[in-house]
Amino acid sequence: MPDVSGDAYETLAGPGEARFEIRGSEFVGRARPVATVEAAEAFVEEVQERYADASHNVPCYRVRVESGGPGSGHLLREYQSDDGEPSGSSGKPALNVLQQRDVQNAVVVVTRYFGGTELGVGGLARAYSRAVKEAVDDAGVTTQKPQERFAATVAYDDSGTVRGILESADCTFDADYAERVAFEVTCDRDDADALRERLRDATSGRVELE
Repeated sequence: MPDVSGDAYETLAGPGEARFEIRGSEFVGRARPVATVEAAEAFVEEVQERYADASHNVPCYRVRVESGGPGSGHLLREYQSDDGEPSGSSGKPALNVLQQRDVQNAVVVVTRYFGGTELGVGGLARAYSRAVKEAVDDAGVTTQKPQERFAATVAYDDSGTVRGILESADCTFDADYAERVAFEVTCDRDDADALRERLRDATSGRVELE
């Protein structure tokens, strides 16, 4: 698996779909942004089960995985399959589109309903490439900045203040209300230090940060 740095990367802005017909065969490309290999494989399985009546469901994905512990960098897991099409005619051309666009944390499955006319290896490669390209175009591509996660734990008296700051910040969080209130926060790495400082100031240093 190739190394990928902790820098910003391109990913899908949302789900996308492309649909067209070539010499009687119908091609449908379905693209999704995913955060994990497990999510990518679950989407592939979902499409294969939902459209089991199709001639082929050709998958490809590129997903970032941590190479070790948190902060140790990422590797890029890439996968493709011809799903019964002639070897090299579909999975590789499909994955190649994601590689050329350098889109990461993305999965695409191209469903084909055979129309009775053989397209040949070259024709299949062009069709599957087109399905992925148009599905990615429909989804849109966005830049994902490196994220950082941290925990902020406070007494109940400070929890409203902390929650208000987090709701106004460009971040996501989950709150666990137990003896104390623990907030699991995810934000852009560039914003993390400033957000932690805001929480310290607002609670006069009472917040516990991990």
